[in-house]
Amino acid sequence: MAFFEISKQQPLHLLSTADLATELDQLYEENAQLRRAVTSHATIDQAMGAVVVLGQVAPEEAWQVLRDVSQRTNTKLRVVAEHILKFAQGGALPDPELDELKKALNRYWTCSKVGLSPPGA
Repeated sequence: MAFFEISKQQPLHLLSTADLATELDQLYEENAQLRRAVTSHATIDQAMGAVVVLGQVAPEEAWQVLRDVSQRTNTKLRVVAEHILKFAQGGALPDPELDELKKALNRYWTCSKVGLSPPGA
């Protein structure tokens, strides 16, 4: 049995059952990747909110803080975000991430621009 695929690039393309199975597998994998990306994005957004509140920085700076901690500790951004969310709820933050978080917050703290001291100083 043969099937046809219709697309703008190839108006009528003959597909075998094996081609269809391969394409289905690719679509399942793409779907799984998109689901992971959406979940990861939500986690990062929530961690940015926690950094905004805990560090009293602007949302744009919260993104920079997360990115800096991730890069300076060689930890995936999603993992740093998960750790920050746990930390915001009273959990522990790995020491290297905590040290880099403090340094990044000091770098990006916006109120220092108007002569105020950073939080906890």
